[in-house]
Amino acid sequence: MNTTSIPKTAHTRPAAEVVRELDGDPEKGLTWAEAAARRERTGPNELPATRRRGPLARFALQFHSPLIYVLLAAALVTALLGDHVDAIVIMAVVLLNAFVGFVQESRAEQALAALVAMTRTVATVIRDGRRHRVPSTEIVTGDLVALEAGDKVPADLRLVEAADLRLDESALTGESTPVSKDPAPVGEVELADRRDMAYSGTFVTGGRGTGVVVAVGGATELGRIHRMVGRTPGVQTPLTRKIARFSRLVTVAILALAALTFLIGLARGQPVDEMLIAAVALAVGAIPEGLPAVVTITLALGVSRMVGRHVIIRRLPAVETLGSTTVICTDKTGTLTRNQMTVTAVAAGGRLYEVTGGGYAPHGRFLVDGRVVRPADHPALTATLTAGLACNDAQITEKDGRWELSGDPTEGALVASARKAGVADAARRVAVIPFSSARQYMATLHADGAVYVKGSVERVLPMCADRIDHAGGREPLDRDAIAELADDLGRQGLRVMAFARAELEPGTAQLSEEEPPPLTYLGLQAMQDPPREAAAGAVRNCLTAGIQVKMITGDHAATARAVGERVGLGGGRPIRVMTGAELAATPDADLPEAAERTDVFARVSPEQKLRLVTALQRRRHVVAMTGDGVNDAPALKQADIGVAMGRSGTEVAKESADMVLTDDDFASIEAAVEEGRGVFDNLVKFIVWALPANVGLGLVLVAAIVTGGQLPILPVQVLWLNMTAVLILGLPFAVEPRDADIMRRPPRDPSLPLLTRAHVAQILLVSAVLVAGAFGLFHHEQGIGSTEEARTVVVNVFALTLLAYVFNCLSLHRPLLIGGIRRNRWIGVGALGLIAVQLLYTYAPFMNEVFGSAPLGAGPWLRMVAVAVAAYAVVEAFKAVLRVRESRRVKTAGPGGHRRRSPDPPAR
Repeated sequence: MNTTSIPKTAHTRPAAEVVRELDGDPEKGLTWAEAAARRERTGPNELPATRRRGPLARFALQFHSPLIYVLLAAALVTALLGDHVDAIVIMAVVLLNAFVGFVQESRAEQALAALVAMTRTVATVIRDGRRHRVPSTEIVTGDLVALEAGDKVPADLRLVEAADLRLDESALTGESTPVSKDPAPVGEVELADRRDMAYSGTFVTGGRGTGVVVAVGGATELGRIHRMVGRTPGVQTPLTRKIARFSRLVTVAILALAALTFLIGLARGQPVDEMLIAAVALAVGAIPEGLPAVVTITLALGVSRMVGRHVIIRRLPAVETLGSTTVICTDKTGTLTRNQMTVTAVAAGGRLYEVTGGGYAPHGRFLVDGRVVRPADHPALTATLTAGLACNDAQITEKDGRWELSGDPTEGALVASARKAGVADAARRVAVIPFSSARQYMATLHADGAVYVKGSVERVLPMCADRIDHAGGREPLDRDAIAELADDLGRQGLRVMAFARAELEPGTAQLSEEEPPPLTYLGLQAMQDPPREAAAGAVRNCLTAGIQVKMITGDHAATARAVGERVGLGGGRPIRVMTGAELAATPDADLPEAAERTDVFARVSPEQKLRLVTALQRRRHVVAMTGDGVNDAPALKQADIGVAMGRSGTEVAKESADMVLTDDDFASIEAAVEEGRGVFDNLVKFIVWALPANVGLGLVLVAAIVTGGQLPILPVQVLWLNMTAVLILGLPFAVEPRDADIMRRPPRDPSLPLLTRAHVAQILLVSAVLVAGAFGLFHHEQGIGSTEEARTVVVNVFALTLLAYVFNCLSLHRPLLIGGIRRNRWIGVGALGLIAVQLLYTYAPFMNEVFGSAPLGAGPWLRMVAVAVAAYAVVEAFKAVLRVRESRRVKTAGPGGHRRRSPDPPAR
């Protein structure tokens, strides 16, 4: 039996032909022996397991950085030279960084594992002519599977029978409403329109049916997407790209400088071991050892804050990446919308009622022209709602504070609208004509003789003889007016259903489809999958922050456009929509520009989602992709940051994402963007603050070696500075509050380097002050005291200048001295802590012995404070000059003042 091509063509051929090719039986199914033999050949019906890194691999990867490599080499050299204290201190810094990163990554993995824990799926199969419940992993090609409401489809099925069968395929196709199924072949159509198929991972919301299994495991549509995810390469985030580039540059520069000074020292006749120590001191001094630790800690603290804002971060750099995002590609169903059908309008008795309240919660009000009304005072409204409740098989129940649906989402919306009005249950049901796609209506007969009908407007209206008026009486029926109203509601993206009633003799037990009783038209109920309450505000805030928001959905264009307009995707201008067919016809060369100007992409396939993300990245955008369905997984992985939904998201989507929203709320993404921008700001502030110490230390050592004098600072003293001043004063940057205007700035251009020219100029300026102050004071103090005292002055002048410089860097644009301490108390704590350890370093005898320091008098302290104050004043003057230049640039640029991204930047 060759089944390779059957899944691809099953929807185009009669079911009997497909069953015959699979050597199956449309009534009795396979035998147990044949099923066991096929399972032996094909393996279990499950997707290939996702490979995960073990704890040892995750820990080892924490050391994968050029800067860390240099530090490890420095530790080895110092150990071989017998300087074990230096080696231990260097290794302590390296291990601290690795430990923090490992712990945070492990926590994220554990949180995600708990979030996506799967329960074993059980399916009903027909074997040897009898029904059996078996684990879905035991299902094989050719099996006959029975489907009922509430079942999860265990494999790809070609339907053989379908009785009012409706499937929720939103996780696979993005279709927001259940799809009615029919075994008749459909020909060559897209997956979302294959009404004769049931695909693995979708859910039965109503009716029943049977189907023959045409594909299992990795051969299913779910498996195809799984393979696509595996082939999609992960992309580096902007932060990892910038840090990696910065680390390589710094590493090369430091190694070249260390080698040059080593050779200069040898040429001047200095001993080899002394030059090795000097080279190690230069490398350790110039390398920003605190950078990996503070970057990791800053990101980890951002992660901790995000947990409180309903976000689980799987990969640390994802926090910052959202802060650099220029485009958010969002799914519609369950992301911008609630994924819960809700009645929003009822037309009855010549009036149009607005219905408030979202989802299946039976809480809401009815309004006419903005005024709240009592449904009990409006007989036509009550009759229409009663019909929706009576002609219904769904139930809504409260569980843990959430209202959950059992049954079809459309019927669940009708139950909720009736419960909002306090409508009582109808009399006991005695007969039913179930809904079918061919019949287009459902009818129920009740013990009191009442007949209720619901269905499409086109089908129900011709069955009606008159209509109920506002007071509950009868009046002539104007079918054209009702049809026109239904069309208007449909153009708003609403799904419209008509309701009617008839009265038979009480005790009637039969309901005939061939001879329906004359019906009285009651009204219309219009429903939609409504936007989340905070979605419009979140979209508006993103647009204000310069971030484009694009909807990519598998739903129909009209529905997608309506939702896009409600949440304000156009930012005040008309929504621009592109369908999957139009997208497929667009050449790759033209797609980036088309993607840039389009707001909504409707009826889009998984491959097209992936293509769209790639096209936007070619425009040098940093793309965040949100989604919850299996069909979103490849694009989630390709995006610079994938954002999956925690509650409604599939396991495949969560595994492909960088972060997971535990509340499924698009508004949480706005919080993540704000948090990410704050994290990036704090990292830049720290780097601009920390690098002058490294550059200054390196230049002081180079100057000493070149001039042939004594080293102004020893390797162990360099390590002391890095372990105290840099960490004590650097860590408060990790908790520095966000600037008030952070969400009013345009996105940071991803092509910009980590540090701008202004940042580099400021770093070099402070480095020059440090070199001049330290080198000058070293020679001055050496002339009037001992070398130990002179070196102690050098260490302290670096520490005090870094302390003063902290207040320059709390804001890189404006002065912030006392206000900085008020808004971040850890700055004050760090300042007091640094003063305490430096006094200990200077005056404690055991510290004098270990680090070669010496007590100082009042004079050196005054000179050191003068250098620190001078550095602070010089930087504030530099910032003032920059503010004047920026003010002039903004005036020249005109309103807004921001430079726009090039309309056609080069490909990444």
